[in-house]
Amino acid sequence: MRESGARAAEHPAVAAVAVLKRLEDNVARVVRGKREVIRLAIAALLADGHVLIEDVPGVGKTMLAQALSRSLGLSFQRIQFTSDLLPSDIIGVSVYDLEQRQFRFNRGPLFANVVLADEINRATPKTQSALLEAMSEGQVTVDRDRYALPQPFLVLATQNPLEHQGTFPLPESQLDRFLMSLQIGYPSHLEERELLLSGGVEAELAGLMPVLEDGELARLQLQVAEVRVADKLADYLVAIATASRSNPELLLGVSTRGVQGLCRACQALAFLEGRPYVTPDDVQRLAPVVLAHRVVVRQRAGDDVRRRTIERIVRAVPVPI
Repeated sequence: MRESGARAAEHPAVAAVAVLKRLEDNVARVVRGKREVIRLAIAALLADGHVLIEDVPGVGKTMLAQALSRSLGLSFQRIQFTSDLLPSDIIGVSVYDLEQRQFRFNRGPLFANVVLADEINRATPKTQSALLEAMSEGQVTVDRDRYALPQPFLVLATQNPLEHQGTFPLPESQLDRFLMSLQIGYPSHLEERELLLSGGVEAELAGLMPVLEDGELARLQLQVAEVRVADKLADYLVAIATASRSNPELLLGVSTRGVQGLCRACQALAFLEGRPYVTPDDVQRLAPVVLAHRVVVRQRAGDDVRRRTIERIVRAVPVPI
């Protein structure tokens, strides 16, 4: 038993707990009272996944994205999506250099480690699609030339609900590129009163310092892959995906990319909590935020309906023993 305990203590997940706790606490200085949302967002980053933050205006979506970016100590760019934004405004454009007598590629704001795509659904579908290759492959193609993006590359996108004016729905192919879709929600009465009396958290955000050293996030992402997923748990993940594809409430079930993303997210959450293995509880906790935005219900419905559908599917699948 002592030897087994010593081996567990040596696992990178255990050693990383203190570092990741500092990251969580740093973000919580600005995004108050939303520990679960912060923890899930960090898990998504550890899994090398992109995050979609969807909620009504004014509840802290952009604040969460900025706090995460500042805490990671990586290069950061913010892109404000509008209806007149063009793909070249994001990716960049080739211009002819008269002196060199050749085209030269001017890189756009997408060339950063962390990209905040603010109000992504205010841009047209053509502009939204400019992110597809970048989010899937970590590169962009311009005039048949490929340009690698900095690594790690993370997109933190905010989105307003579709019932608000001036928004365009994200296509299924775009939504499937996001590992998680998170909702922040309104603060509690006490938290909102504290914000009013303190004058807000803008000054706190401006003074937020990085808590991870250069290259540390990339190292942690590699260690996440070492978290063990038992064969029975892998069967459990596949069974959930299969059940969604035959569910009468859904027109489109969970994709293969979706179940792979759920597996990675579970490894990241276990790593974040200091465990070298994934449990069924991790799957049940993460399935709604990883899978709900990827499925299509038969009747037009919001994210809450999709999440409840996923929760029912997960409950119906037997838990491995």
